[in-house]
Amino acid sequence: MLNDRLLVKIPDRDGERRSSGGILIPATAQISKRLVWAEVVALGQNVRSAEVGDRVLFSPEDRYEVEVGGSDYIMLRERDIHAVAASRIDGHTGLYL
Repeated sequence: MLNDRLLVKIPDRDGERRSSGGILIPATAQISKRLVWAEVVALGQNVRSAEVGDRVLFSPEDRYEVEVGGSDYIMLRERDIHAVAASRIDGHTGLYL
């Protein structure tokens, strides 16, 4: 990994999902402008706000998909991250905003 790049893996959640109110959302439903959480797998030497194993929040429109060893990953720039969730961060939410 180079400079300010992060390699992240989005958890597989194909199929239907449920909202917090119990409403069933079909797999075909398109939600525009929704941010996505992913786990950091690798990062460049200049990334300061995240570490391997952290969860990061980003826009799916700001991504580049790449295949490594038969698995699909997403390449991001550090500036495209909106939030970082990690247990090492002090506070009640665990988020670094």
